[in-house]
Amino acid sequence: MTNQPRLPDPEMRKRHVEKLREVCRQYDILNLLLDEAIAQAEADIRNSPINVYRLGKAKRAAVENAKKSV
Repeated sequence: MTNQPRLPDPEMRKRHVEKLREVCRQYDILNLLLDEAIAQAEADIRNSPINVYRLGKAKRAAVENAKKSV
């Protein structure tokens, strides 16, 4: 008795390769959707009123500190 794995026939290998390519294509599409969602979330964060307020406050403080050090 040998427990060596058998090589699948060419047709089965072809089907498996096609399925793997389809899975890879689906992952690529999913990655693109996630990238777009992340970009949208980052834009929403940048444009949120609280973030705009905090950035403005930080800039005003930096200008005041620059004036004091001169």
